[in-house]
Amino acid sequence: VTPSDVAARMVGYLGPVGDFLTLEPSAGTGQLVRALLASGHSRYELTMIERHRTLALALEKHGPCWNRCFLEYAEEAKGRIEFPRIIMNPPFRDVRKHIAAALSLLGRGGHVEPATLVALVPITFEHAEAETLETLPDDTFATAKVRTKIIRFTR
Repeated sequence: VTPSDVAARMVGYLGPVGDFLTLEPSAGTGQLVRALLASGHSRYELTMIERHRTLALALEKHGPCWNRCFLEYAEEAKGRIEFPRIIMNPPFRDVRKHIAAALSLLGRGGHVEPATLVALVPITFEHAEAETLETLPDDTFATAKVRTKIIRFTR
């Protein structure tokens, strides 16, 4: 679970609040979603994906949530929809696959501002387009014992 203060900073890194379609591809318990809504993002512009049924049902109170695998969703949605804003804490085990799938959906969607993806990833994750914004303290995910950082892509 993304700590609330980290989630709030991640939302801030997305850029200004506006009428941006925003994707949360591994919505989990909704920490990032709550941070988005608290900062003024509209629930009507939000698309959540969560493969665990119980979590997906709980997320419905915040807006539409697709109860399915994000990788499958991305494959079907590619070329059909662009998300100008994506915020994610992908499964660390498959971080490369999830980031690649999210990047395939990142686009301006008619906006002037650049499309932005903000992600919380293991410190070992590298990508030529990624800008490292923060290296998080070692105890941020103490139970997972994974050192993490926040990165951003802009296109």
